[in-house]
Amino acid sequence: MKARVKWLDHMSFVGESESGHSVVMDGAQEFGGRNLGLRPMEMLLLGMGGCSSFDVVNILKRGRQDLVGCEVLLEAERASEDPKVFTRIHAHFVVSGRDLSEKRVAQAVQLSAEKYCSASIMLGQMARITHDFEIVAV
Repeated sequence: MKARVKWLDHMSFVGESESGHSVVMDGAQEFGGRNLGLRPMEMLLLGMGGCSSFDVVNILKRGRQDLVGCEVLLEAERASEDPKVFTRIHAHFVVSGRDLSEKRVAQAVQLSAEKYCSASIMLGQMARITHDFEIVAV
């Protein structure tokens, strides 16, 4: 996997992925940023959420669950001193569908956390990561 990050101006950067997609990143205003894009640490958290959501949806669809929606709400705490790594991350999945099996949703979240989500497993080397879920019937 390859990527490129290019400085634009002030504290703004554009990240380009090998797959051809781009994202703007910007630093906090106290460091000269202008709030034009995501902070790099926000991208890490979103990456974990995307990775784990992909797993949960994929597992539930393969399990023939009648899935309509999946959202993950993430909360993270960071160390107060540099390096300000994540120390705690909580992922709350809101899964919606028809006649969803609570057992299968729990299994999907657990498999993502323990086996499939590279981002979650990697961040878990530094941070305490917890997961829970709720099912919304539609």
